[in-house]
Amino acid sequence: MSDRIVRIGGASGFWGDSAVGAPQLVRHGQIDYLVFDYLAELTMSILATMRSKSPDQGYATDFVDIAMRAVIRDVAAKGIKVLSNAGGVNPRACAAALAKLADEAGVTLKIAVVEGDDLLPRTDALRAGGMTEMFTGAPMPDKLMSANAYLGALPVKVALDAGADVVITGRSADSALALGALMHEFRWTADDYDRLAAGSLVGHILECGCQATGGLHTDWDLVPDWAGIGYPITECAADGSFVVTKAPETGGLVVPAVVAEQMLYEVGDPAAYLLPDVICDFTAVTMETAGPDRVLVQGTRGHAPTDSYKASATYMDGWRAVAQLTIIGIDAAAKAQRTADAILERTRQMLRHSNLPDYRATHTEILGAESMYGPHGRAFGAREVVMRLAVTHDDRKALAMFAREIAPAGTSWSPGTTGAGGRPKPSPIVRLFSFLMPKADVQVTVTLGGKTMPVAIPAGSAGGGAALQAPEPMPAADPVAADAAAAMVGVPLVSLAYARSGDKGDSSNIGIIARDPGFLPLLRRDLTPARVQAYFAHLLAADSTVARFEVPGVNAVNFLLTRALGGGGMASLRNDPLGKGFGQMLLDMVVDVPADWLDHPKLRKPAA
Repeated sequence: MSDRIVRIGGASGFWGDSAVGAPQLVRHGQIDYLVFDYLAELTMSILATMRSKSPDQGYATDFVDIAMRAVIRDVAAKGIKVLSNAGGVNPRACAAALAKLADEAGVTLKIAVVEGDDLLPRTDALRAGGMTEMFTGAPMPDKLMSANAYLGALPVKVALDAGADVVITGRSADSALALGALMHEFRWTADDYDRLAAGSLVGHILECGCQATGGLHTDWDLVPDWAGIGYPITECAADGSFVVTKAPETGGLVVPAVVAEQMLYEVGDPAAYLLPDVICDFTAVTMETAGPDRVLVQGTRGHAPTDSYKASATYMDGWRAVAQLTIIGIDAAAKAQRTADAILERTRQMLRHSNLPDYRATHTEILGAESMYGPHGRAFGAREVVMRLAVTHDDRKALAMFAREIAPAGTSWSPGTTGAGGRPKPSPIVRLFSFLMPKADVQVTVTLGGKTMPVAIPAGSAGGGAALQAPEPMPAADPVAADAAAAMVGVPLVSLAYARSGDKGDSSNIGIIARDPGFLPLLRRDLTPARVQAYFAHLLAADSTVARFEVPGVNAVNFLLTRALGGGGMASLRNDPLGKGFGQMLLDMVVDVPADWLDHPKLRKPAA
């Protein structure tokens, strides 16, 4: 087995990430591969709109115009391979733009393009064949903005095997770029599932940029130098183990808790994380400190993948507008709520007089008054709040009426009204339609140097993950002292655990990681699915479900809350449509612990 260590740097977590990542990693990270992740479902619809207006658009322009422009000479001089899904819905145009930049910079790069993910030209046939949404069973909408399969790592490997310096893909699994590099470097085969799962975890840790180096960490106050935070680097071994670190003399924090938070981010069942190349099992993954800002990760397991790609389509479903006003003074929250009610009452009258139907949906939040917390809010008597009022309608003209009636509040109703900031502009409501596409029906190719190569994709298993064994049960140790009369005290969950939450469409996951292994049995006892569902009841749909999954390797549990985000993404009217705040909200829940735990060195003490 090779003793080579492959260093991969993650320079971007989304389209819009900081411009400092690529230069930092290229100049100071001593990396072999530079990986950029740009795509999300909403991004795909934006790129599709760009392509419809111009045939040379439809890719993440920041990749070429900002990131690569800053490092292209260094990348070429150091022999760093670049992997990116910046191709969006037009990877050939992205490659052409990068080739032009390389010519201007006087460097030579072999640029490969991966294609086959774009299913939009085939959607009429898929619709006629009865394609339905994979979660709800709904029929495919009549008109789609984008439709793409999540491709895997094999085409990236094929491109690198053929000598590519840069690989540009369209839609692929976020983790596939790093896995493709490791399959190329270590000659991992398509049925070496444990190593493929380990390489996929490498990509999953890297895919959100600084979230792996202290960004969004529960103990944010312990993370130094936010402005100079380091972007993540993984040092990968042939056996699948890897170390997470960052460039020297950069800010941020790399400790097991930070990396564990990122591992659970946007994951449903950690024992069956489905990807195109492998089904990953993260339940036995362990993380340990291997030096300052170094975390050793090992223990990932894998199983044969399914015979289908997950595919995501987007479609337009009406219009939305969001207005904000700042309200200052005594009873600010009550004044803000009355302002929102008055705007809705007045504009509804105007809609009726114009023979237009009512709003499809409305949503009011009073930011600063903890309205998202519902019954758990504590911001009583807030004297400075933001009224946030969102509405939807099928007719854009209705939202123009709504937009004109926001600023008049500044002289009409509540004292202390300010901060209108101009009329809100209507924007499309973009909804997600997910479906399964048989791998056998998707032709994947790699084009390099004018030559197009077909990529053979293994058929996968028709059984999906149904036959996977459940993880071993957690030990049923008594979480408290044997003395049933022991004194108990209530502490917020944050005293015992770290948390990270994110979105899975209209669902949200919340990973809870015990600060000490001894805390986990008590957390399992008190943090039941029923209690979590009751805690978030004010935000959940009537048919929502809450499931809990065990992740013993990192002393964690992971919750999946379905129908939790008001539609999720651009379909949601909430200020937090991605579930970013769910973990922080749950950390406020009070749990009872033995009184002598208050002296435990791992228990986080409340701020003074």
